[in-house]
Amino acid sequence: MDYLNESITKVIAETNVFKIEKIESIGKNDFPKLIEISLHLAKEFGREAILTKDTIRKYFNTEKSLPFVARYQGEIIGFIIGIPLESLENQQWVFRDEFYGKGTTLYTYAFVIMEKYKSNGYAKMLKRVYLSWAKNRRNFQFISGHIKSGVVNNKDSSIKIIYQEENWKGTGKKFDYYRRSLETNPELYLVNNPPIETTF
Repeated sequence: MDYLNESITKVIAETNVFKIEKIESIGKNDFPKLIEISLHLAKEFGREAILTKDTIRKYFNTEKSLPFVARYQGEIIGFIIGIPLESLENQQWVFRDEFYGKGTTLYTYAFVIMEKYKSNGYAKMLKRVYLSWAKNRRNFQFISGHIKSGVVNNKDSSIKIIYQEENWKGTGKKFDYYRRSLETNPELYLVNNPPIETTF
C-alpha cells in the first residue's frame, strides 16, 4: 500500500491551540514525530513499545484500531491507540482475560503525551475523547491495558486489576493488567478538565 504524505484526520475536539484528531489514514510525514514520541514509552514499557514504520501502519491504519493524536499549534505532542483484544491473539497474556473472544474490550496499546505538556490537562482531554469514542461510537463495554503497578486509583470502582506481571516485557518492572468498565459515563472519572469544544 502506498501511503500519502499527509495524514487524513477528523478533528474531534479543539481549543484555540490544541486539537485532538482521529486518524483516518496516517501520512508518511507524521511517522518521524510518532516514532520520536514513542521513545518516551521505552523507559517504562520496554523497547517493544517504540513505534516503527510497520507498527504505525499496523495500528494507525486498520479499520479495527482506534487511534487519536493530540496536536499543539499543529505539532503532534501525543497519541493514544486502542485495538480490540481479539487483534492480539499472538500475545500469550491475552488469553488470561475472560472477555477475550467476546468483542467487548478495547486494549490501550499505547498512550503518551510529551513530558512538557503533561501539566496542561491535554492528556486528560485525549483520554476523555478516547473513552467516549470507545463507548459511544464503537460500543465497547471495557477498556483494558497494562500499567505500572500501584498507579491505578483503588477508589475508582470502574477499574479492576485482573492480574500482575512480575517482569513486564523483560523490563524488570511489575505491571498490572487492568480492566475499566465503560458503563459509567467517562466524563465522571475525569474531573477538573479544561474547557474543550467537541465535534463528535
